[in-house]
Amino acid sequence: MKSSILISFCLVFLCSCQELPIEEYAVIPQPAEIAYTPGFVKLKSQPVVAYPSELANEAQLLQSYLSSDFSVGAVLNEGGGKADITLQLDPTVLPDKKEGYVLDAISGKVMIKANSPAGILNGVQTLRQVIKEKDGKLMVQKAIVTDYPAFSWRAFMLDEGRYFKGKEVVKQLLDEMADLKMNVFHWHLTNDQGWRIEIKKYPKLTEIGAFRDSSEINHFGSDVYDGKRHGGFYTQEDLKEIVDYAAKRHITIVPEVSMPGHASAAIASYPWLGTSGKQIKVPGKFGVHYEVFNVADPDVMKFLDEVTDEVIAIFPGSVFHIGGDEVKYDQWKNSPAIRAYMTKHNLKTPAELQVYFTNEISNMLAVKGKRMMGWNEITGDKLHEYQSDADTEGVKQELASGTIVHFWKGDTALIRKTIEKGYDVVNSYHEYTYLDYSYESIPMEKAYSFNPVPEGLTDDQKSKVLGLGCQMWGEFIPTVESMNLKVYPRLAAYAETGWTDASNKDYQRFLDKLNSFLQKWKTEGITCGPVQ
Repeated sequence: MKSSILISFCLVFLCSCQELPIEEYAVIPQPAEIAYTPGFVKLKSQPVVAYPSELANEAQLLQSYLSSDFSVGAVLNEGGGKADITLQLDPTVLPDKKEGYVLDAISGKVMIKANSPAGILNGVQTLRQVIKEKDGKLMVQKAIVTDYPAFSWRAFMLDEGRYFKGKEVVKQLLDEMADLKMNVFHWHLTNDQGWRIEIKKYPKLTEIGAFRDSSEINHFGSDVYDGKRHGGFYTQEDLKEIVDYAAKRHITIVPEVSMPGHASAAIASYPWLGTSGKQIKVPGKFGVHYEVFNVADPDVMKFLDEVTDEVIAIFPGSVFHIGGDEVKYDQWKNSPAIRAYMTKHNLKTPAELQVYFTNEISNMLAVKGKRMMGWNEITGDKLHEYQSDADTEGVKQELASGTIVHFWKGDTALIRKTIEKGYDVVNSYHEYTYLDYSYESIPMEKAYSFNPVPEGLTDDQKSKVLGLGCQMWGEFIPTVESMNLKVYPRLAAYAETGWTDASNKDYQRFLDKLNSFLQKWKTEGITCGPVQ
């Protein structure tokens, strides 16, 4: 009799197990490891979140996410105790992965552990995606997630030198980046067509340089203009507000102040900054302009010193981006003062002059505790058809050590060359990462397929590739909608490329998971481009 009861019990138990199929997580970016267990963790209608005081920011964000995502009012319990969700700092959790985390949803509760607040927030972002509503209740498939990023630099760049968008737009972008575990907001704040950052010592930069009379439309070189005045800038208080907003989401803002080229807006504000010394207007024409800073003038160097002082006071991150791209050397070659300066410093070519200038800026920034970054023209290599061989041949100036080289153009063999010289690289190769390019040029699958690490590098050389950036250049995105159409859904592809190891990527799986984000963006009023 007892044996028949035992057999019946076992049969019931086996059947109950069979009734609990595993519902695999659909998380973007794909986690490093997921170990599933049958069953679900059921959250209360008002789940309690326990956390130490050091994680108050992350707990408050989790509370806000549960409210916005599921209309759930979580109860925060600082100091620990019984809880449905526990956030815990533990230096022994993935100690060499400062953004990594472990999400444990096995015991009937949810525990997120990490060695840093950034890791905790990354775990929170995963938790948001794995909570499901079933019969009016919130549930989480039982599993342990062990997760960490493939790259330390996972960037999105917004160019506002062309079209000013405003801080609410920027905050929404930061929110979407945080949802996708991206950690660097590269903010392109100055260009030929606009200067967007208030500099108190040089007020004309925004009084004059932040506005243009008209904007070229249709495409580069169309010579067709909209006839509409455009402009805008951020006050230093605006910028500090946004820096704080980003920091709470563990996103570092890297400001870019373009030099020595893409400087027309600054030169229109203060003509003595330019090599020609002529008064110009802020141009409405897009593309590469001839105006460049007069780097032989001590007053220009003083200007850059004082501007960087004010920018650094706003942005606490360790990296300062100087641009350095697309410098046309015509004005330098035609300037007696520049030629005399080159002779004095034994500089044979304009490319050598640019490297020399870049090193001066690097030293200036190093004294201020900042690490310089610039587009890969700063190496002195020839990248453009408008550069002659004579402009770039035999560059003997060595780029300052410690510089981060931001690769965007040229033979990818230049990445290896740059690494072999000892420099760290962020790979933003334009053929894969430029969001201003059409979906015909960079469809979703191509964006997803990008590997920031070129083939053939040694393990030591691979470690010099910090990660990737995707760039939203602003020439032809006058509205937020036109910008969003370019950014979404490709942003998710770049996020997974930056976070998930190449061996763990799967494009079809990614597409299947993308549906939840497409619905989320639709709910938020974000207009997306095509998936395929």
